[in-house]
Amino acid sequence: MKKSLILFIAFLAFTACSKHQGKKNIAITGIDSTLQPGNDFFKYVNGKWYDSVKIPASQAGVGTYMFMNYPQRMRLQGILDSISQSKNPAGSVAQKVGDFYASGMDTVTINKRGYAPIKSVLAKIEAISDLPSLMSFVGNEVRVNNSSIIGFGVSPDDKNSSMNIAQIYQTGLGLPDRDYYFKSDSSTVAIQESYKKYLTTLFQQTGSNANEAKKNADLVYNIDKQLAVSHKTKVELRDVQANYNKMAVTDLVKRHPNIDWTTFLQNLGAKTDSINVGQPAYYDALNKLLKTISINNWKIYLKANTIERYADDLSKPFVDASFEYTKVLSGQAVQKSRGEKMANVLDSYLGEALGELYVKKYFSEDAKKRMLVLVNNLQKAYGKRIDKLEWMSQVTKQKAKEKLFAITKKIGYPDKWKDYSNVHVARNTYFENLVSASMASYQFQLAKLGKPVDKSEWFTTVPTVTAYNNPTANEIVFPAGILQPPYFDNNADDALNYGGIGMVIGHEITHTFDDQGAQYDKDGNLKNWWTKEDYAQFKSRIQQVINLYGTYTVLGDLHINGAMTVGENTADIAGIAVAYDAFKMTEQGQGNTKIDGFTPDQRFFISIAKIWRVKMKDEFLRLWINNNPHSPPNWRVNGPLMNTTPFYDAFNIQPKDKMFLPKKDRITIW
Repeated sequence: MKKSLILFIAFLAFTACSKHQGKKNIAITGIDSTLQPGNDFFKYVNGKWYDSVKIPASQAGVGTYMFMNYPQRMRLQGILDSISQSKNPAGSVAQKVGDFYASGMDTVTINKRGYAPIKSVLAKIEAISDLPSLMSFVGNEVRVNNSSIIGFGVSPDDKNSSMNIAQIYQTGLGLPDRDYYFKSDSSTVAIQESYKKYLTTLFQQTGSNANEAKKNADLVYNIDKQLAVSHKTKVELRDVQANYNKMAVTDLVKRHPNIDWTTFLQNLGAKTDSINVGQPAYYDALNKLLKTISINNWKIYLKANTIERYADDLSKPFVDASFEYTKVLSGQAVQKSRGEKMANVLDSYLGEALGELYVKKYFSEDAKKRMLVLVNNLQKAYGKRIDKLEWMSQVTKQKAKEKLFAITKKIGYPDKWKDYSNVHVARNTYFENLVSASMASYQFQLAKLGKPVDKSEWFTTVPTVTAYNNPTANEIVFPAGILQPPYFDNNADDALNYGGIGMVIGHEITHTFDDQGAQYDKDGNLKNWWTKEDYAQFKSRIQQVINLYGTYTVLGDLHINGAMTVGENTADIAGIAVAYDAFKMTEQGQGNTKIDGFTPDQRFFISIAKIWRVKMKDEFLRLWINNNPHSPPNWRVNGPLMNTTPFYDAFNIQPKDKMFLPKKDRITIW
């Protein structure tokens, strides 16, 4: 896979409304009382912190959300440091995790090997003589999770969500997204030039002279750009119907003779008579380019792809070259420590094994139980909101509630852990450990082909600070990593927890009903359950979200892409609304007792602002705006709150305030 920094799914009976008040000992600090909360609530709550906090040199940002994964890596590193120094039974989870980590920390051996670990792969590329041998190489690399020009995977069929099918998708680019190849602003040009320089350096470090290396880099960039022309944009990728194109393999063979799908699938070990082609235009273009671009030029492209794929896993010169490119993309000043890097590697390659160790140390069953109460109350509140919708007919309301109450809820960690018995790990062979884990990961995927979907599978690791909604399973997932302050605190009062993790829960439930999720039925199938009139009403409200967020800017005049971020923005707006309704079911929410001088409602909204407390480098913010489907953190606070009437009441927001929207302009979808 090409290097990229692109950064993120059993109905249970309702519980009684929560009366848990906690210890009420979580103080709210840092409020800038000199500011008007209605002018910039994010700054009112987080401004003092934002102005004083320093971004660590090894990071692109600091604070909550994805940047909480930095202290998480420190926790994981502590586990890994300990377990790698212990004597563990051969073949055990502890042995594999500990020895894998030890092999990655052995930079002396890694540096001595240089790029020797990939010389055999480069030799195979050099031996390519024709199109069949080129495609054979590409297929063999897919089996170790290195997708160069073919993106292959196995996942549920969107229109038959109980079965897994083969999927192919657009790929092949070295820059983060297709648009980077066609923009001419100074920031993008700097990234383009940095990428070319990176490729040049990689070629030099594997034996090419300076002139040849630059020529090769330009050639690779040109192939990238030709592939990028056929790529769908990030907005186009949101159209789930347009990205579902199930085709018979026999038809694909006729359509793409240069790819030769029959032989390619045989090389993959993939027995199937059909494939969902996510983006057909890409494979139509690739089929032509395989003939119009010479075999020798494809070989140069594949060499670049291979070196780039493994650069961070080779000796120091390759790691340094990779970082120079990363630095331009993200603004990160210095490299992460080796320990942090290896914690990230273990989380990626043996994620559930490491997660099993993490849960034992850092996650309590009491937290899981209270989290379930919160989820159930949010679900109950959501049902009541659906009942009150003025724009939706009764027949569609019934379908919506059936879907709502069919949601599967996963909290903390999986019921069963992934089996890594076919991953072979030794303390002195870091690169080979990576390859073994990659091969095992591919075989795990391949084994699902044509089989019923395992609804117990998780698609994030347990320590990751995230949450997700999976529409084909109609499930919401909250790993242990996010179930910590400021999102969740088992000792906090309900105002803080409903404003924190409650907003996240509401957000994930809303993805079941956002512009994409609303197209799936209660069983996770891409199937219409709306009346024509109701869906038109829904789409008009979605367009309001697109239009509003398109007016928001960062870094002066850089606009949020309202169409790209509409799903997340919809989930933020409704997530806060339903979390507030659920909070008002609690004893604290129904009262007006102040804590630290703040009413329960004020503490609720302050908590929302705190969970998106983030400061990032300008370069990373620009990367975010161009690629991340979420709005930047300040607009994840101010944007939805501008549409939340109880917020106006809690802080006496007036027409003179900058965040004020007339009531008729405030968006309500769910």
